Amino acid sequence: MLTTVEFVLTGPSHGRPFAADATYLAPDSPAAPARPVVVFVHGFKGFKDWGHFPLLARFFAAQGFVFIKLNLSHNGVVVGGSGDLEDLEAFGHNNFSHELNDLGQLLDALHTPGATPLPAALLDLGRLFLIGHSRGGGLVLLKAAEDARIRAVATWAAVADLAPRWPTEVLAQWQREGVLYVPNSRTGQQLPMYYQIAEDYHANLPRLDLPSLVPQLRQPLLIVHGDPDETVPLGAAQELLARKPDAELFIVPGAGHMFGGSHPWASAELPPLARLVAERTATFFRQYP
Repeated sequence: MLTTVEFVLTGPSHGRPFAADATYLAPDSPAAPARPVVVFVHGFKGFKDWGHFPLLARFFAAQGFVFIKLNLSHNGVVVGGSGDLEDLEAFGHNNFSHELNDLGQLLDALHTPGATPLPAALLDLGRLFLIGHSRGGGLVLLKAAEDARIRAVATWAAVADLAPRWPTEVLAQWQREGVLYVPNSRTGQQLPMYYQIAEDYHANLPRLDLPSLVPQLRQPLLIVHGDPDETVPLGAAQELLARKPDAELFIVPGAGHMFGGSHPWASAELPPLARLVAERTATFFRQYP
């Protein structure tokens, strides 16, 4: 039977609660073997229940994984709220350190008996895998660079660098005014980004410098990207591969940034391209017992 368990963590540095959930097939007996664990990280303007992401959880669970997804603490989603972006002030105060710490806190909780409602015997934490979409792809690469508990990593339509890339005059105005607004075309919202995210990046560069850290990755890496990606060009995947030549590159012909998904997603089936990506990723992870 397919089971989903929800839980909430609270960041010790920022005090903000954030939700996670785990989906898996309930074991047939107490002696059933532990399952490999996949942690999925959403991207910029994303959240754990966006579009077809719940169907991804069901897919990986059916493949024998425990699939865990989380809302990063400052993504704008409120625990117990609408499930969509609504706390724009929190969104504006997001930064890469918060995101990396949130992911680390979740991984620590999985390794701490009683810190989550998941049965410890269910989790094979020797086979702990990360998937990150878009900016979340950059995040899982950073986490793998600093956490040897991670067995392998897959990036889906990932960025190759977190450095602010706005023109010099835009950066100067942002620093002067303290806030930059980015549109959410899906909702019509104007999302604030306070300049502190740029300050956090520069203050913590040794931890956040993807171009320098990716070549040091010891974990196996699968890079997945659509060739006509309209948000993060295919060149980002080629940059990642150039920095880690032993990675596997899977280019998906015709796949946009969301691999055919949208929000809301009304179908009971995964978008065909998203299913293709999920199948390829599950096969990749199974290589690492």
